[in-house]
Amino acid sequence: MPDVENIIEVRDVHKTYDTGKVQVHALRGVDLDIRNGEMVAVMGPSGCGKTTLLNCLSGIDSIDRGRIMVKGNIIPEMSDRDRTRFRAHEMGFIFQAYNLLPVLSSAENVELPLLVSGVRVAEARKRALEALEMVGLTDQRDQKPAELSGGQQQRVAIASALVNEPAIVWGDEPTGNLDSETALEIMEVLRRLNREKGQTFVLVTHASEVGEATDRIVRMRDGVIVSHQDA
Repeated sequence: MPDVENIIEVRDVHKTYDTGKVQVHALRGVDLDIRNGEMVAVMGPSGCGKTTLLNCLSGIDSIDRGRIMVKGNIIPEMSDRDRTRFRAHEMGFIFQAYNLLPVLSSAENVELPLLVSGVRVAEARKRALEALEMVGLTDQRDQKPAELSGGQQQRVAIASALVNEPAIVWGDEPTGNLDSETALEIMEVLRRLNREKGQTFVLVTHASEVGEATDRIVRMRDGVIVSHQDA
């Protein structure tokens, strides 16, 4: 049985990319536990396997061997359909590129994942406005992405990631396109939401200020985890 305190358990995970000319050993036997409600930063030099690890943990990418258990589910053993459904209901994603549709307003961008998952229009709009209020953007609900600053766009992206109330939120360089002051503001938002909602956050980042705002920094090098450090 999985440890009830661990929402993520990873054992001896390996991942190799074969380009046809060269094999890239992206993950070389990764072991990792992440506690329910913990905010973790995964850090390390470019090419060390950070994003590969995130993609494998979330089920976006397959693994060669090993075991990944998320919220009691063994991710590699799930069917594509079950894995897609699990991601839609239990996971949120925040990326460096905000991934907002330019023709939609803030509210429409946030409610889109709810509509796709079958939530009725009125309920989706209500929850989208609540999510925008959480990130302090109620006044920008009718604005389109081009009318917003980078920090505001990332807040919309955060609202979209959290509107389904997922158990886990994955972030891949979530402050990478922002200046340092705005990055700190975004981390304050994520930290507050983590504490208020008790959701688990796993953030891949190069930014030391992001790592310092989390509970724990996991450092990677050459496809392995080399250290854990309380932030």
